[in-house]
Amino acid sequence: MRRFIRRAILTLLLTLGAAFTIAATWIPVKAQVAQILLVRAWDRTRAGAANAKPWPWADTWPVGRLRVPRLGVDEIVLAGASGGSLAFAPGHLDGTALPGACGNCVLSGHRDTHFRFLSKLRLGDVLELEAPDGRVQRFAVTSTHILRHADMFVLDDETASVLILTTCYPFDAVVPGGPLRFVVRAEPVAE
Repeated sequence: MRRFIRRAILTLLLTLGAAFTIAATWIPVKAQVAQILLVRAWDRTRAGAANAKPWPWADTWPVGRLRVPRLGVDEIVLAGASGGSLAFAPGHLDGTALPGACGNCVLSGHRDTHFRFLSKLRLGDVLELEAPDGRVQRFAVTSTHILRHADMFVLDDETASVLILTTCYPFDAVVPGGPLRFVVRAEPVAE
């Protein structure tokens, strides 16, 4: 009887351990697979496919690629800044200039994932924004601001090409969202 109880307890503990391990690794594994699918969708976009969805049920598609050479950042940028797209990559804010177009291009991302690197940016850092046609625009960080969500005047339309990156602030906050935004402004680098 004691042997049966020991085996039952051991089986229960092993089963619980396996369940907790699967639960803990599911989201990181899903995120890694999503990144592979995003790169494939970007490759299809670069080859001329319109709205190349990374997976069949996706409501977004790649519109650009953001690189920060000094920090080793390389992110696919998705259409729209909804929660569904921001879960997987930075998003392009609807109504602003698309990557490669002239105007104010605004990209948004989560402070604890894809835009975590914003906390490490310095004035003068170079940001590269690749458009689907392969053109790469280079921008230099000219300023950073901490603004209330309601005071996002930096998103106003401009005639010059400007890149704005925005995320929630502070970076180490436990509660998601909040009233503050960290905003990076970058202006074109003369070639």
